[in-house]
Amino acid sequence: MNILLIGSGGREHALAWKLADSPLCGTLYCAPGNAGTAEVGENVALDVADHAAVIAFCRLMQVGLVVVGNEAPLVAGLVDDLTAAGIKAFGPTAAAARLEGSKAFTKALCDEVGVPTAAYRRFDAVEPALAYVRERGAPIVVKYDGLAAGKGVVVATSVAEAEDAVRAMLGGPQDSVVKEDSLVIEDFLEGEEASFFAICDGTTALPLASAQDHKRAFDGDEGPNTGGMGAYSPAPVLTPALEARVMAEIVNPTLAAMRARGTPFVGVLYAGLMIGPDGAPRLVEYNVRFGDPEAQVLMPRLRSDLVETLLCACEGRLDEVALAWLGEAALVVTLAARGYPGTYEKGSEISGLERAAALPGVRIFHAGTTREGGRVLATGGRVLSVVGLGADVAQARERAYAGVDAIDWPAGFCRRDVGWRALAR
Repeated sequence: MNILLIGSGGREHALAWKLADSPLCGTLYCAPGNAGTAEVGENVALDVADHAAVIAFCRLMQVGLVVVGNEAPLVAGLVDDLTAAGIKAFGPTAAAARLEGSKAFTKALCDEVGVPTAAYRRFDAVEPALAYVRERGAPIVVKYDGLAAGKGVVVATSVAEAEDAVRAMLGGPQDSVVKEDSLVIEDFLEGEEASFFAICDGTTALPLASAQDHKRAFDGDEGPNTGGMGAYSPAPVLTPALEARVMAEIVNPTLAAMRARGTPFVGVLYAGLMIGPDGAPRLVEYNVRFGDPEAQVLMPRLRSDLVETLLCACEGRLDEVALAWLGEAALVVTLAARGYPGTYEKGSEISGLERAAALPGVRIFHAGTTREGGRVLATGGRVLSVVGLGADVAQARERAYAGVDAIDWPAGFCRRDVGWRALAR
């Protein structure tokens, strides 16, 4: 069947590569795609915010499955409109996507069904929020309620920093999708973060492999939060026993609650977790799609047919699926434009990609790139995902950084300590 993949980042290149590998995949279209997706499919200049145009394209090109990679189209209801038009789409409806589209919605649901998470309050006015920050003290976490491209969270180490975040956020990020002018303030959770993913069909949740992300921009977990500067899989902190607890205490109760509300969740449920000093998992937040950069380490490790799995999710047949994984570890390093996640320049040339990709165990996924003639140019903040595969995290890390060092891009930077928690164990 012909497939349309929505998105343009490293996650989408990883998904495109895996989708194209399926014998069920005919022509793969990527909207808008990047220089990497063009190597495995056909990039199309489609305005994904124009749902009527997406539907018309699917009918014209006889698309049998649409896979929505990023969160904004999900929150905007693209899956709803595709489904109403009789086009199969993998991803949650707008009502179910509120699990990511509104932090306050998710927190209220956690209270309702007893999912363990940090204590919180929602605010839509500055002064009450400032009073709450002063009452609770620091460290404390301030989150914009809607979508903010992974950068709407401030982990404040002082009351003054939290106050500044409150004043900034209640104006709303300029590029946010949900402009509710509200925020959530929650207690700081001690422990180790981890990412847990499950593919859901509304009733059944099928766990994927574990991963651990690196959100801060710089080594030592310093600097501002980003969309993700690296990841590895599997994550040693998520033992089989702990994964079973996450399913029983967090994922399954959430799935049941969404179904009971009449808004069953179909898609990828991505639970950002904090594993406390007591060993107990707590939910930090939900996302409603594959992670980025976690998809870049999950897809190379997945042996099963991704297209078949996504079709089973769309059709409520996940109870028929058993996923198979490579025994190898994977680690990805994000190459980003200098200045990211703040202001950065576009248009710089990247070379050495073929040299890097030829190294043993190295795979490169594109994110913010375009191709002009024979040149690859940087067009975004996070630009490349350099993945290493190896017998363990240490070997995967060595190979990933060998790939990074083979790339010539003076305008870029990366963290040099991706995987440090796993190696310290």
